Amino acid sequence: MSYKKSPRPTFTEATEIPYQSVTRFLWGDEVTGFVDDYIYASTDKIHQLVFGLPPHGAFRHSKDRPTVFGADEVLYVLNGTYGSANPETGEVHVARKGEAIFFRKDTWHHGFSLSDEPLQVLEYFAPPPSTGTSNPYAKSRPYVENSIYQRKELIGQWPMASAQAQEKATMRVIREADLLWELDGADQGVLTGLFASTDQLTVGRTTVMPGRPSLPQKHGGDECLYVTSGVLRVHVPENEGRTWFELHPGDGFFTPAGTTHQYWNMGGEPAVFVFGVAPHYLEQQ
Repeated sequence: MSYKKSPRPTFTEATEIPYQSVTRFLWGDEVTGFVDDYIYASTDKIHQLVFGLPPHGAFRHSKDRPTVFGADEVLYVLNGTYGSANPETGEVHVARKGEAIFFRKDTWHHGFSLSDEPLQVLEYFAPPPSTGTSNPYAKSRPYVENSIYQRKELIGQWPMASAQAQEKATMRVIREADLLWELDGADQGVLTGLFASTDQLTVGRTTVMPGRPSLPQKHGGDECLYVTSGVLRVHVPENEGRTWFELHPGDGFFTPAGTTHQYWNMGGEPAVFVFGVAPHYLEQQ
């Protein structure tokens, strides 16, 4: 099978991305295995997609598709149990629904669906593929010929060496207790927890309680979000044409850097979404 590039849907203004219209792509080959991709946005600043594996499915790497990139990544588990492995170091990490895995550039990674449920993972990737950080970069890195999924050097000294292993780890599982929390001004009805925030990418999860709006906000980078539960409204007062949007679970939304926007919950249950902003979360002065 010949190598085909993933599509790169891009937007120039604040845009609703309904689940039904998301760009679909089958990633992989006979060596890597195949991954079901839903690509929401791939601008010159951020890349957001949802990828899926069947129960007990997996992806690895091949010469055509080496899985080591020049980008920071956050993988948020929407459904199932995700095993993320570094075949170069032998690390294996497990994340369940609502948890995330974070790693930085030059980290080889394989993925495994470890339960009887279909796996769905929301992925944020920055700098994005449009800047050359995906396949072209990957092919410039030393190739891993033999994959390992065990850290033999730790056998016989566990858990005594756990702190040392954590220091050397190339990946980290981010659970509820690891989030960096922030409140939207004085309004306790809007709560955000950040999974990771680097010089390239910030990824978090926001809950907007019933009847509450967020404060108007804008970021120094492009933002792309994915609604996980509830009904979220987005107001973009400076947008040309449409300024008021209604999003449901599975829908996405793109907001360009520097664009004022506000989140609203007009319903009777919390509205929850996961978002990525790249490169800068805070507005640049």
